[in-house]
Amino acid sequence: MTVDMTGKTVAITGASRGIGAAAARSFADAGANVVLMARDREAIASLAGEIGAAALAVPCDVTRYWEVETALAAAVKTFGRLDVLVNNAGVIDPIAAIAAADPEAWGQAIDINLKGVFHGVHAAIPLILDSGGGTIITVSSGAAVNALEGWSAYCSSKAGAKMLTACLHREMGDKGIRALGLSPGTVATDMQREIKASGVNAVSQLDWTDHIPPEWPAKALVWMCGPEADRWLGDDVSLRDPAVRAAVGVGG
Repeated sequence: MTVDMTGKTVAITGASRGIGAAAARSFADAGANVVLMARDREAIASLAGEIGAAALAVPCDVTRYWEVETALAAAVKTFGRLDVLVNNAGVIDPIAAIAAADPEAWGQAIDINLKGVFHGVHAAIPLILDSGGGTIITVSSGAAVNALEGWSAYCSSKAGAKMLTACLHREMGDKGIRALGLSPGTVATDMQREIKASGVNAVSQLDWTDHIPPEWPAKALVWMCGPEADRWLGDDVSLRDPAVRAAVGVGG
């Protein structure tokens, strides 16, 4: 099912590659203006050039609140409104046992995967409300609810982000903010290459053909902006669910 996003503005963090870049293309195909936020200036500039006038590239480090706030303000200045925020930026590192993990690297993962989500949410709320309401989606993970060896930073940060979605729905669900998460399963992105190289836990043992293409979660993110996804407000949509895949129009 395709949701018509004509006239809407969608901001996407981590838009330089993987799910974020695929989502930018899918939202643009659905008629939206897209704001590409990432640290990789060249990658988002190239993607914006590919998409055309409906895209704005804004270099942004989600661990710095003022950069997120500035990027979202640029979205409104350029396109006149903000309707959707996709919190997609995330890292898997450090992959390490708790006893051996570097504290600084562990904290950096929290800064990106959890604090970065909060920064986006906090900066987006007033802008989305000014546009008459809209949707905030955070790319979640099965790791939010399942402990995995070597992934303490990733699991903990994703669990925190999932709870932040629930809290956002509790506080703003009746005020015009639709809050959801997307748990896509394993996706064929650079992150899976890092996981494979680590050799740690069962996920690293999966074959590349076991992973879904990033276009699937990208299409799911667009679908989640429509009313069919309302039953998951405050919670994660699982793209492992065959019924969800059928509704989105991907896989089998």
